[in-house]
Amino acid sequence: MQWKEIARRLQGRFANIALRMPISWVHLVAGPPVVVDGRTLDSRTQWFLKLLALSGQRPLSMLGVAKARAEVDTFMAVMGGRAAPVGEIVDRIIPAAAGPLRLRLYRPAGSVARLLPTILFFHGGGFVIGSLEGYDLACRYFCARSGCAVLAVDYRLAPEHKFPAGIEDGLAAFRWLAAEGPTCGLDPARIILAGESAGGTIAAVVAQEVRGAPQMPCLQWLIYPAMDFEEERTSHVSCGSGFLLTRPDLEWFRDLYLDGLGQVSDPRVSPLRAGDLSGLPPALVFTAGFDPLRDEGQAYADRLTAAGVRTIHREFDSLIHGFVCMRGALPAAARAMDDMVAGLRHELARLGR
Repeated sequence: MQWKEIARRLQGRFANIALRMPISWVHLVAGPPVVVDGRTLDSRTQWFLKLLALSGQRPLSMLGVAKARAEVDTFMAVMGGRAAPVGEIVDRIIPAAAGPLRLRLYRPAGSVARLLPTILFFHGGGFVIGSLEGYDLACRYFCARSGCAVLAVDYRLAPEHKFPAGIEDGLAAFRWLAAEGPTCGLDPARIILAGESAGGTIAAVVAQEVRGAPQMPCLQWLIYPAMDFEEERTSHVSCGSGFLLTRPDLEWFRDLYLDGLGQVSDPRVSPLRAGDLSGLPPALVFTAGFDPLRDEGQAYADRLTAAGVRTIHREFDSLIHGFVCMRGALPAAARAMDDMVAGLRHELARLGR
């Protein structure tokens, strides 16, 4: 291990210790409560953001693609907590239109089911960063706590592979799972399309693209998804600075992902722009109160409901974008993760009645 990496990990441990200070101390050092749009930021999250600012950490959009990818993967390893126990982890390569596509399959420990429900998971990262390795802890957690298999997709990233490369890979992964799932002990009748941030975009678009297919997903599980690149919303402005994900970051991701602003209204870029959302699978939509993407996630949930799609939306109003990767450092993020998985288990049980 290089010295730079050792130093980074030590800094991460120091930050974790600081974040675990008694809450009375946190209130003293974090400053007065931060209130935006009627929501109050979680105290430990506020302290974490202060520590991050004091460290001199630069925004992703200023790091360059390669460094941003490395920094985010390291950040998630430090902040993600202990690895949840799973029964098996296997990498698979499947054929796709653009060439081989890597998938990572997580199986829950102790399962005796012949065919497992499967979370087809697309990681976040603005279509530019993020990896199977970076999201390993989150996938282990989802697998261990849900009782589902998790199939994580290593979709192609921009700027090397611009839109619609990631969407094409998402469709290829779903179609492979629907056709070949039983050979791997995965139930094609219980596929949950899931994604975080940009991965939520991919999950939502795949759900729209396969609508009416012989084998449909049973659920959508969208975690603070990016739903609309076209319209500026209140949360883009009010939460666009100081809460980890910034407006310049969003613009940087957009410019690397798309060939031009003429693509922003394409429903495969902005799922909220689809003309008809009827006939889609039931949806669980989770948003964060201090997230620039908050309002577009809410708007997509509202449109799904108006189209007759059974939709449950919950906002974790004190949290920031990316909390899925902060379970080990922020108790509020850990509670939110527990709540999201409980919601998923409840909806799966309901569908089986």
